[in-house]
Amino acid sequence: MNLVSAVARILSSILSLYFLILLVRVVLDWIQVFARQWRPRGIVLVLANLVYALTDPPLRVIRQRVPMARLGGVGIDLSFLVLFIGIWMIQWFLGLLI
Repeated sequence: MNLVSAVARILSSILSLYFLILLVRVVLDWIQVFARQWRPRGIVLVLANLVYALTDPPLRVIRQRVPMARLGGVGIDLSFLVLFIGIWMIQWFLGLLI
């Protein structure tokens, strides 16, 4: 295994972990949509804060550059979709290097 392949594997693993963290963020957001009175407590609060701390910075940057899709009076935030597709494309490219 050469150096490029090893680095590509490590980066791909890190991106896979980050992708899972983004999925947890989606689940947390949907829980808040459907159960507005729910508030995380204990270890769930610590994990939720960690998930938001890891996912907010790139989503904020994308939100500044990608406008919301307007459908009538409703705006749809596309930052999650852009980040998911971006991670998928980077992982696909890294897969070519492995």
